[in-house]
Amino acid sequence: MTFTIKKAAAAMAVSCALLLSACGGSGEEQSTGSEDKKVLNVGTEATFAPFEFMDKGEVSGFDVDLLQAAAAEAGYEVNIQNTGWDAMLAGLQSEQLDIGMSGVTITDERKETYDFSVPYFESVSMIAFKEGTDIKTAEDLKGKKIGVQNGTTGQIAAEAIVGKNDSSISKYKTSALTFQALQSGDVEAVVTDIAVAYEFAKNNPDAGIQTVGDDQFVPEYYGIVFPKGSELKAEFDEALNTLYENGTYAEIYKKWFDEEPNIDSLKAAQ
Repeated sequence: MTFTIKKAAAAMAVSCALLLSACGGSGEEQSTGSEDKKVLNVGTEATFAPFEFMDKGEVSGFDVDLLQAAAAEAGYEVNIQNTGWDAMLAGLQSEQLDIGMSGVTITDERKETYDFSVPYFESVSMIAFKEGTDIKTAEDLKGKKIGVQNGTTGQIAAEAIVGKNDSSISKYKTSALTFQALQSGDVEAVVTDIAVAYEFAKNNPDAGIQTVGDDQFVPEYYGIVFPKGSELKAEFDEALNTLYENGTYAEIYKKWFDEEPNIDSLKAAQ
């Protein structure tokens, strides 16, 4: 995802989140009984179900389960905070956060600012729209009011179809707000990640939401995000590859998506 960050406000939001969680600085030591494990501060935006969302006051989702498993494999614990997207990125740049994990697509542009783990999820953009809207392909987005989460690959995918400066694209702060706009009729279509579109349609069966893909939307891969130059990258790369080999990744994947993952594809993208 690519966007402009209001760094000062976002960094302040990270600081407040970490103080409220009684976290120390990056990599705080925490007693775990028989041994001390370093606790890593993690930022996320918990409006991106099924990857991360709030459940009874706690951040839950596929990303959470996978990150906890990878951290345990690497010998760490994690303190996951719902910082929000901009604050997560600002916190990584200022190194107030050790990790960011929020369905972040690996791109060459982002790799100039952050380090990424090996890919842990293959995705592609999807169009969601209300039943009765005439959308069969991505080309049908032209002339429609489109909602995207600001700075995401969904925005990039929509702009590739209708133009980067097209006034028909409305940009929202979170994925949840894009779907609210779709339900209220403020937009006619939402372009987002395939799993997110399917999850919303599944959880809102009375909303009349339909989805369609298109070959113009190219596959993309999510990665765990680290500050540039972080030594954690190598450790988590090794941990993720271990989870691929020992069956833990497949177990977590099936829990959330009810199907077998294509681990060979993830390995090929490394």
